[in-house]
Amino acid sequence: MKVYFDIQHLYYVPQYLPVKDELVAQGIECHFILYKQKLLNDVLLKYVNDNELSFQCVESSDQARELYIEHQPDWIIFGNAFKNIEAINKHSNTALMEHGIGPKSCYYDVSKCDITFRFVEGQHRLKRLQDRFPEKVFIDTGYAKLDPIINGTLNSLDLTQLGLCNDKPTILYAPTFYPSSIECFPKNFPGQLAEYNIIIKPHFFSLVKQKCRKQQNLFKAWMKYDNVYLADVNQVSILPFFQASSLIISDTSSTLFEFTALNKPAIWCDFYKVRWSYRGIFKIRLKNRLDDDLKYFAQVAQQVKNFEELKEQIDVQLNKPELKEQERLNMTEILTGKVDGQCSRRIVDFIINQTAN
Repeated sequence: MKVYFDIQHLYYVPQYLPVKDELVAQGIECHFILYKQKLLNDVLLKYVNDNELSFQCVESSDQARELYIEHQPDWIIFGNAFKNIEAINKHSNTALMEHGIGPKSCYYDVSKCDITFRFVEGQHRLKRLQDRFPEKVFIDTGYAKLDPIINGTLNSLDLTQLGLCNDKPTILYAPTFYPSSIECFPKNFPGQLAEYNIIIKPHFFSLVKQKCRKQQNLFKAWMKYDNVYLADVNQVSILPFFQASSLIISDTSSTLFEFTALNKPAIWCDFYKVRWSYRGIFKIRLKNRLDDDLKYFAQVAQQVKNFEELKEQIDVQLNKPELKEQERLNMTEILTGKVDGQCSRRIVDFIINQTAN
């Protein structure tokens, strides 16, 4: 049996490595199809080589489609919608593993695509998807990305090698690129939180896209503080930073749901730098970009409306991590599904059983 992974963006890869490992353990051949990327191609190639992945590069989805039709793998797993997939479905099973579990409307919209199966995180999301697309097949497997942490197979970070102090609590700031809280943070914010290690893990787009240069200028200012470590583009997986941190700060990123699924406290920055084209009479664009699941952030995390509130809540959440523990546990079951280290195995079991049938 051969399984192909369609990797449209670099940050999809960590989502699929646990599934790949489980497939390989079952004697199944895995191959990654990478899309050449103008800004991150060298990083992408280094990452897949470091992880000893079998891969092939393509220029576009059209070229990928031709490759899939020619090779006819048993399965192709996609991280996003894929156009004109009907010809592929004639020869291969196709499945969707959405590349994140955040509150953006695209999480649900991508199932308009004619990918045959979709692996889903929890009964809440499964029901919403099934109600919206009753003719499609959804399988509740949980969120495979977290399996290495739960199973204890992830290598631990050495904070001292990052220039940080082992004696300080570690905070992870993991903002998305849009809509983002980054530009709402002051240039001296690390100095105002000098008693903590601060790991900053931005979205790749924030690090490399020209239109994010204001965010990049802030990163340069923050890096001057000795209690800050800024993850670079080569550090693709956020999982080691999850493991090393006691608290996460985020905005509209799915990392907030991922981190709280580990039963660790979180702060939700409900304040963003919004482009003019998303303000005033265009505000509907922002509403359409974000899904109703955004409301669940306030249940799993402490909501703050500005940077001053954020500073106050850091001490509170670190000193009393049990404050929202029950809410985290309840909402994790709904939004992330089972967190038992067996999500990859459930996906692989489905693939094997479906192929046998």
